[in-house]
Amino acid sequence: MPGKVISTQLEDYQKAAKKWRKEFLAMLVIGIDEILPYVTVRTGIRYAETVGTLSMNAQFQPYKSNIKTGKDASLAFRELKTYMGAIDYEFEPNSAATLIIGQGADTKGEGQKNADIVSKCLTEICKTLSENLNNVLWSAVRNANGTTSADLFDGWDTITAKEIAAGNIAAAKGNYLKLDEEITSENAVDVLKAAYRKAHEILKGRKTLLYVPRSIVEKYEDAYSVLHNATPWVQGFEQKVIEGSEGKCQFVSLTSKAGSKYLHLSVKENMLIGVDQMSDMEDVVIQQFSAFTLEFIATMFFGVEFESIDPRRLFVIELADEGSGSGSGSGSGSGSGN
Repeated sequence: MPGKVISTQLEDYQKAAKKWRKEFLAMLVIGIDEILPYVTVRTGIRYAETVGTLSMNAQFQPYKSNIKTGKDASLAFRELKTYMGAIDYEFEPNSAATLIIGQGADTKGEGQKNADIVSKCLTEICKTLSENLNNVLWSAVRNANGTTSADLFDGWDTITAKEIAAGNIAAAKGNYLKLDEEITSENAVDVLKAAYRKAHEILKGRKTLLYVPRSIVEKYEDAYSVLHNATPWVQGFEQKVIEGSEGKCQFVSLTSKAGSKYLHLSVKENMLIGVDQMSDMEDVVIQQFSAFTLEFIATMFFGVEFESIDPRRLFVIELADEGSGSGSGSGSGSGSGN
């Protein structure tokens, strides 16, 4: 009887969920591996944590008897918000087992084979969850009544748009540039080099990352080839960097950036992903509520934020509107911002 088969499998799945709970929860974060080398993950965050930067201006001066200075510390706070996400995903273990066995899981003994099937099935669900999170890291818009990963939190592009609307990311602040020319396969090197040069001097002096859609890198490669008579842009294992940045600005092309109208110049420490991974408020359990299916039920916390939007930590380049003419952009990157 199918019901009896599932009854046996239910116990196996429940044991696996309990035994590998931490591993499955970690997999939801590890699964966004495309971006992990270029961001900072903060654990133990449930709902919100205050982040930000402390700025001071301590300086040596010529000696004199009364040289007391100070009281000029500037604190710029932001809030890294994480939201509890939940899933109740129904799946049919018999179909999953058939697929996995067809992929070669039947090469071991019955006990081991059963464990393999259960582990692989739950791993595949976690993989799908993490892939869907990865796809919306920039574009997600928080909607408490939503039904997808895109509704769980505000992505970096969404946060950027809100800060631009509030005037906190602006040309006058030194952390924003709106291009007035579309980036093409002919002009990408010149336009991006000019845009990079408008970033804050301190930011340009650091090893930075330019987070872009993959299409931007492709256009840059084409333009570089034309400018330099088909000389390869990248040789060997050299990282892809903006020409004229003294090797300091590395391109980070991301699947999750596809269709984005913003390019973000920043440092790894400034790009935050918040998760919990530590409390019992996150869990993975398996239940059976119908005869032929099981349900994968899980909760986790997730969110993203900039630690600071100070121009010394972040420079946003907004792409030109379609059909825009020539020019390299407007605004200046020399301010001190918030």
